[in-house]
Amino acid sequence: MVRGSDLEILKEKLAATQAITVLTGAGISADSGVPTFRGADGLWRNYRAEDLATPEAFAHDPRLVWEWYNWRRELIATKHPNPAHHAVFELERRCRQFWLITQNVDGLHRAAGSRKLSEIHGNIWMVRCTACGSVEENRDVPLVILPTCRRCQGLLRPHIVWFGESLAEEDLRRSYRALQSSDLCLIIGTSGVVYPAAGFATVAKEAGAFVAEINLEPTQQSDRVDLSLQGRAKDIVPLLL
Repeated sequence: MVRGSDLEILKEKLAATQAITVLTGAGISADSGVPTFRGADGLWRNYRAEDLATPEAFAHDPRLVWEWYNWRRELIATKHPNPAHHAVFELERRCRQFWLITQNVDGLHRAAGSRKLSEIHGNIWMVRCTACGSVEENRDVPLVILPTCRRCQGLLRPHIVWFGESLAEEDLRRSYRALQSSDLCLIIGTSGVVYPAAGFATVAKEAGAFVAEINLEPTQQSDRVDLSLQGRAKDIVPLLL
């Protein structure tokens, strides 16, 4: 239940600032029907995401991993940005200093128009060559398995940060720079348990930003943020405009 007074406070804060950083997680895309791919609803052929999204799994059986990603791409290809995605883009359009940090790999923020963003876990519609390292967009559904690089014929892999891999330094640099220079940090649809994103609220708050979260239920950082609103992202975020 969202209290009207809390909503008004956040609306006033947003209207008064020109330096905003937004962090989004699986909750914003869940409203578009995108599965979380982790936990019980993420099982595929009795495999968990943690079994397949690793460098070791790809080295052992790249065909199996690509078949899983092809299945994921076929699911995501049927989904569309929801009102929360569009509202985040509207914030970008209105705000002088804006940056979006998303943990989602589904590409729905880009589909909604967002351009000032870091996709810190990668993008399922991008591929990377394991031989020459080139990165490019690939929207083939279904995929040719195994896909190869157009430049050198090397084996392609999803341009995704897998378990056991580090986030791209440039994405982290941009994210921390945005958090430390923002007046307001808005956290949408993330439980705040996966690092380093789980520490972003603290980074923003220590830099003096007003920090608000929107999530279906309280999170581990609800007691540390300035404002916590419970509800669906697609219902609450558009109200902030």
